[in-house]
Amino acid sequence: MDLTPKTYTVGRIDGDYAYLLLEESPELGEKCVARALLPAEITEGSRLRYEMLQYEVEEQGAPERER
Repeated sequence: MDLTPKTYTVGRIDGDYAYLLLEESPELGEKCVARALLPAEITEGSRLRYEMLQYEVEEQGAPERER
């Protein structure tokens, strides 16, 4: 299991699901995730950091954490 931190962009929201794009490899396509697993404040275009099996919204303009 790969537990390295990843950054996703919310491509679209469709009802109870959000479709995320991995920023490092967008060619992999969308990843469908139940909105119940994501922060409530997400919108299309939000950047999410996935680490330790949790998603967090990345603040606009905040420096990236060291990987």
